[in-house]
Amino acid sequence: MKTRLTLFLTLFLTFTLAAQWQPAGNKIKTRWASEIDVNNVLPEYPRPIMERAEWQNLNGLWNYAILPVGEQQPSTFDGEILVPFAVESSLSGVQKMLGKENELWYQREFTVPTKWKNNNVLLHFGAVDWKADVWVNDVKVGEHTGGYTPFNFDITPALNKSGSNKVVVRVWDPTDNGYQPRGKQVNKPEGIWYTPVSGIWQTVWIEPVPEKHIENIKITPNIDSKILQVETFANVKSATDKVVVKVKDGASVIATAQSINDLPVEVAMPNNMKLWSPEDPFLYAVEVELWSNDKQVDKVDSYAAMRKYSMKRDDKGIVRLQLNNKNLFQFGPLDQGWWPDGLYTAPTDEALLFDVQKTKDLGFNMIRKHVKVEPARWYMHCDQLGMIVWQDMPNGDRSPEWQMRNYFTGVERARSQESENNFRKEWKEVIDYLYSYPSIAVWVPFNEAWGQFKTEEISNWTKNYDPSRLVNPASGGNHYTVGDMLDLHHYPNPTMYLYDAQRATVLGEYGGIGWAIKGHLWEPDRNWGYIQFDSEKKVTDEYVKYAEQLKQLIRQGFSAAVYTQTTDVEVEVNGLITYDRDIIKLDESRVRKVNQEICNILND
Repeated sequence: MKTRLTLFLTLFLTFTLAAQWQPAGNKIKTRWASEIDVNNVLPEYPRPIMERAEWQNLNGLWNYAILPVGEQQPSTFDGEILVPFAVESSLSGVQKMLGKENELWYQREFTVPTKWKNNNVLLHFGAVDWKADVWVNDVKVGEHTGGYTPFNFDITPALNKSGSNKVVVRVWDPTDNGYQPRGKQVNKPEGIWYTPVSGIWQTVWIEPVPEKHIENIKITPNIDSKILQVETFANVKSATDKVVVKVKDGASVIATAQSINDLPVEVAMPNNMKLWSPEDPFLYAVEVELWSNDKQVDKVDSYAAMRKYSMKRDDKGIVRLQLNNKNLFQFGPLDQGWWPDGLYTAPTDEALLFDVQKTKDLGFNMIRKHVKVEPARWYMHCDQLGMIVWQDMPNGDRSPEWQMRNYFTGVERARSQESENNFRKEWKEVIDYLYSYPSIAVWVPFNEAWGQFKTEEISNWTKNYDPSRLVNPASGGNHYTVGDMLDLHHYPNPTMYLYDAQRATVLGEYGGIGWAIKGHLWEPDRNWGYIQFDSEKKVTDEYVKYAEQLKQLIRQGFSAAVYTQTTDVEVEVNGLITYDRDIIKLDESRVRKVNQEICNILND
């Protein structure tokens, strides 16, 4: 009887919670919005580059309250919010603006599994925009600034010895009233500027770890020397500890190596090692073990690819981008990763995968991730599908401040020291977060002069910090002879109005062909595009016309190009796909054919 009663209460509570949560507002939704289960929100493992078997997802319904800045922790709440969807989003169930005058409070209870009792417990946040303070059982356990990178705290000393625990999170986010990186979020959305994203917007989870454990790994392939280097960072350093790395092809261990004295492990790969490419995105499984006093104390599972990003002058003297020492024209869409229902957060992992898969299906080999940083699983999907990624730093601080549209030597307008320090901190955290994902080929610190400062210094720092990738110093911005690329923007048609004989010349943005399709619009009567058409054939004809023009410009000197853009975003209607992901606006077969011709043009 007791078991039946417990089951009844559990089912009753489940149905009650589901009934209470509904998407807010009346804007368009994706088809995945209807698949959300409040008791199983984004259930996939959130850190695929460093995986452990045990973990617990804390996504779901939390209590929330919006209070003026400086108020004490609330004793009562405004209602429930669905984590991890931003408070301004429909899928949060709230859809309220926050603003710099207010703070967003979250609260929920959780229970630590009894089988974790001999472990430390880490509390992880995938991303929180922008400043987060965290308490567990009224003990402050940590704080973090930065809206795009993961962070965690060891909460072991704050946990109750048995029963439930309470976690409270306070968030402050000034959006465009602050200097912090925030992408295209503004308090008054219009045109190319979009709805704010405040609060928790990626998975929250807890994880048991040994007292001495692996905190991070850093994987660097070198195909020329046939070496896979794995750096392992433990929470406690000891010269006598040993790190063992095993590399597997399927179930077979094909290489292994180990090190002590806090040295990187250098794994000698076989002569017939498999290289990663868009045509064959082969990934090796990697196991990393931490040994102390002849005992294995921790182990994580990862993966790696043997690949190389570089540049070389071709037989006509044009500097070309290369993958694995072969010329490759990198061609893909500008991808901003926005969702009509979840804003920064895709409703499901299937939805997150959809954009990458559809980009692949359309014949592209690259994605420029534009002024946003994605959850880790997005990069995993790119790794698995073979999509090269150019990663932007989200813009922040001042709006675009243009200098000359050619090479310029002079004094850039300075940020405040606080703003500058924060940029450096957040940019380093982005690179640290994404370093081991093999699909990332290019770092882009600045876009179109938004907050651009000390370009030479920032570009050189980026290149020195990660010499395994290329650096695009300022995509369509104020140009300086630094980094690996000169990046031009031109709408709508492709044009080469500058050329650099010493670096790769790339077309970082062009296109913007619009089509506002009724029933699939963010706002029915207020839509924007560089040019607009009214049928699939007309949009496709224009796209192909530009593609043929681009082919000629590739022969003249372009080494990569980015088409704007993957999907419509709010009132922008220049996507290849509608904002709700319901309609591919172009003839897929025609687009795929010409895109593949462009991607393979340097192989002719």
